[in-house]
Amino acid sequence: MTLREQIQRREEGFLSPNACRSAQSKGRRRSEEECPVRTPFQRDIDRIVYSNAFRRLKHKTQVFLQPEGDHYRTRMTHTLEVSRIARTIARALGLNEDLTEAIALGHDLGHTPFGHAGERALDALMPGGFAHYQQSLRVVDRLEKNGEGLNLTWEVRNGILCHTKGTPAATLEGQVVRLADHIAYINHDIEDALRGGVIYPMDIPLEVSRVLGFTHGDRIGRLVEDAIQASRDQDAIRQSPEVGEAMLALKDFMFANVYTNPLAKGEEGKAQDMLRMLFGYYQSDPDQLPADFQSIRAEEGVDRAVCDYIAGMTDPFAVERFKELYIPMGWKVK
Repeated sequence: MTLREQIQRREEGFLSPNACRSAQSKGRRRSEEECPVRTPFQRDIDRIVYSNAFRRLKHKTQVFLQPEGDHYRTRMTHTLEVSRIARTIARALGLNEDLTEAIALGHDLGHTPFGHAGERALDALMPGGFAHYQQSLRVVDRLEKNGEGLNLTWEVRNGILCHTKGTPAATLEGQVVRLADHIAYINHDIEDALRGGVIYPMDIPLEVSRVLGFTHGDRIGRLVEDAIQASRDQDAIRQSPEVGEAMLALKDFMFANVYTNPLAKGEEGKAQDMLRMLFGYYQSDPDQLPADFQSIRAEEGVDRAVCDYIAGMTDPFAVERFKELYIPMGWKVK
């Protein structure tokens, strides 16, 4: 018996009846020989962590565009926080932590430069629209490994696609990541906004703090514990009515006071203008696209290739390309 088979046998014994067992995966788009050491979901974790798209997350905006300071979240640190919260919930509910971690680590691989401002810009530019969760699936299916994709399992791909809105994920593990994503971003965005002086502790609605707690750790702890209690022995991931309503109120507060605050978001228009100009440049002269995107251009059209290229850019790379194309360089005397 291989180590993988031993792990899968142990899964039969300690996972909840509602958990997704790796031996019961619906498989990959292309069949592969099984690894003797790792389960399919463990392999997916490794493939995501070693991908180019994952490494680029460290230079992509979470909320604040290129903030001055080392402690503001990036898309990478957000992803890691989602993973930790999701695994805590999954472990307590007897779910498959490997599947949960793989979905969490891959859920934002398709996010644009400049956060949701970049997503809105590409959504307006791309025929048929653009959504980062769809792009995340495209990254793992089509764009990584020189166009071969990562060939992830069906369960991980489904969790990535369904992590934000619309139809819930088919697995409880995917549903856990969806809730963990909301828990993570609301709370770390509060912490970053407090650090940046965008809001102050007394601004947070008192009725919310009385339910969720008055500190960063208290809020996350309350939300995680509530999800565990409300979801135990259930066929879906839930929140209690009291905590769910408090979380919605906190989200409304953040949209009103942070996500639309000129102090935090005042530069977003410039970022969107940059992406629009970059999109127009490559759209009018697609020969300038890197070689990796020429096959996409030939197979799926110029707009698709340009969108994939720009969506994959980091914040600083997008700024640098814009400078090279549109900002006059000083004349150098030889």
